[in-house]
Amino acid sequence: MFEVKDTDFFDLEEDDFDTVLASDITFSGTIRFARPFMIKGTMDGSINATSDLVIDAAAVVKADIIAQRVLVRGKVTGNIEAKGLVFVSAGGAVFGDITSEKVVLEPGSVFSGRCTMLQGS
Repeated sequence: MFEVKDTDFFDLEEDDFDTVLASDITFSGTIRFARPFMIKGTMDGSINATSDLVIDAAAVVKADIIAQRVLVRGKVTGNIEAKGLVFVSAGGAVFGDITSEKVVLEPGSVFSGRCTMLQGS
């Protein structure tokens, strides 16, 4: 197989996050954060972050996203811009454009959009 660097946040459990949007919460608006954040519920709006974002398996996000690294296990409808990495796991789905230095689409993931891979600085 292959190894993806910068994936240490894949091993984080829910307890490792300062903030979690729980599965029974529906949020509409803008989210800004500077520490790792996990979405397990439903979100509609925009996300602008300087840290990592994990969209859990049952999460449904309709938002344009700017973050450091983004792990998608659930469904995202909107554009994703990440400084480091966008990783869409098997079972995850992105309907929108992805712009990042590194992009990984696992077998079994769904992606519909354009992908722009930036050169590292």
